[in-house]
Amino acid sequence: MMTNPADSPYSPKPTSSHSAPAKRSDEDRSAYIAVTVFPLLILLAFAAAMLAPEVLSPLAAGTNYALGIIMFGMGLTLTVPDFALVVRRPLPVLVGVAAQFVVMPIIAWTLTRVFQLDPALAAGVILVGCAPGGTSSNVISYLSRGDVALSVTMTSISTLLAPLMTPLLTQWLAGQYMPVDGGSMALSIVKIVLVPVVGGLVIRALLGRFVEPLLPVMPWISVLGICYVVIAVVSGSADKIASAGLLVLLVVALHNCLGYLLGYLIGRVTSRDEKASRTTAIEVGMQNSGLAAGLAAQYFSPEAALPGAVFSIWHNLSGAVVAALFRRRDARAAALTPIL
Repeated sequence: MMTNPADSPYSPKPTSSHSAPAKRSDEDRSAYIAVTVFPLLILLAFAAAMLAPEVLSPLAAGTNYALGIIMFGMGLTLTVPDFALVVRRPLPVLVGVAAQFVVMPIIAWTLTRVFQLDPALAAGVILVGCAPGGTSSNVISYLSRGDVALSVTMTSISTLLAPLMTPLLTQWLAGQYMPVDGGSMALSIVKIVLVPVVGGLVIRALLGRFVEPLLPVMPWISVLGICYVVIAVVSGSADKIASAGLLVLLVVALHNCLGYLLGYLIGRVTSRDEKASRTTAIEVGMQNSGLAAGLAAQYFSPEAALPGAVFSIWHNLSGAVVAALFRRRDARAAALTPIL
């Protein structure tokens, strides 16, 4: 899961109506910094990999370790109450998670057919679509004035389901392009996702008092982990990026934006709650592309990892734009509301 500075300790929590305006302003400022800094660091990592691919390509050997650290950091930010919404409000959680593993894989498969992508790129795009939600969706939900608690729950549940759903869907949809060892991929996801996340969750539950002071540092360690993954992936496919980069960017942008749109429509159809609909849109549109890139490099080829690397940059930038659009929409609605 793509953990960034926006995760729990940096992820602003919903404030009460009695909170001081200054506090809300500080939280907004912190969230905007997180969303801005993270893509910039990813862009720097991307540029470094393109400029010195021969020097940096050996880093690919440590990709799984970097992903494990990222997932452990995510686990430390979770608490048992984060899963309580499954019981209290099961419908929006189930709708969001189901849409995550239905909408994005179908969009990915459709785009590979429409653009007639070569097998490696097609497999990479589909793997991104079959990945769980990205944790940067949590801060984007906050900035969009969505339901942050629902966002955290959706991300957590889709991540825990990833060892089953991601390899199963990838084998079904990408098997026509490249051989997919679903069992081996599932085992890898258990090792680099499930075990670290559960381990972090357990340590937080047992040693919360000792873990709390470390939480502000963990997201930034995870940021370095994602930068490492991007460098490793991009340095191994620098030549392909030069020739197919624009096409991959177009496919990634369509994949992400269609996910936002369909996710929002599904939210509106299944719930009249605007905040839940915004959250569903963001959860569906934003993927754990770091995980997808790492798995693609391991099971397919460096070229197949390219869509995941590009998605890592794009969806954080687009997420910030989506948040700004939702906020502008709220501002216009407030301006049109008569003062009684």
